Amino acid sequence: MIKELISKTADVLKSIDGDPDYVARGMAIGVFVGITPTIPFQTALALALAVLFRGSKPAAILGIWSGNPLTIPLFYTVSYKLGMLILGRPAVVSSLNQQTLMDFIQSGADICCATIAGGALLGILPAIAAYYIARKTIPLLRLQT
Repeated sequence: MIKELISKTADVLKSIDGDPDYVARGMAIGVFVGITPTIPFQTALALALAVLFRGSKPAAILGIWSGNPLTIPLFYTVSYKLGMLILGRPAVVSSLNQQTLMDFIQSGADICCATIAGGALLGILPAIAAYYIARKTIPLLRLQT
C-alpha cells in the first residue's frame, strides 16, 4: 500500500508542469503548510503562499499531505510544546481548571498562538528538505517517461 502511494505521488509530481525549481518551491510550501496547525485553511494558505513565492500550486497542494491523519497528532503535539518553549511558558494545558470565562478564552488564545508559532518553526526544516529532494528528484522522474 505504501509502495503504491509513493508510486502515485511520484507520477503526480512528475506530471506537474514547470521547471524543477518551480515545482520544488511549491512542494516546499505545501510541506511547510501541512506541518503547521492550520487545518481548515491549509489549501487556501498553500495556494496564497505559492502565488506569493512563485511556486507550483498543484505541488503545494500535494505537499500539504505531509500533514495527514497519521502525522497530525505528532506535529500538533510537538508544535504546542515548541511554541510554549518559545513563549517561555510551561507546556501544560490547564484551560479546564480556569475559573472565569475570560481566563478560559485567554488560555485558549495562548495555546493557539503557541501551537501556530511552534508549527511555523517546526515546518522550516522539512520544507527545506522537501525543496532539495524534489529539486533533485523531479528531473530523474521525468527521465523515466
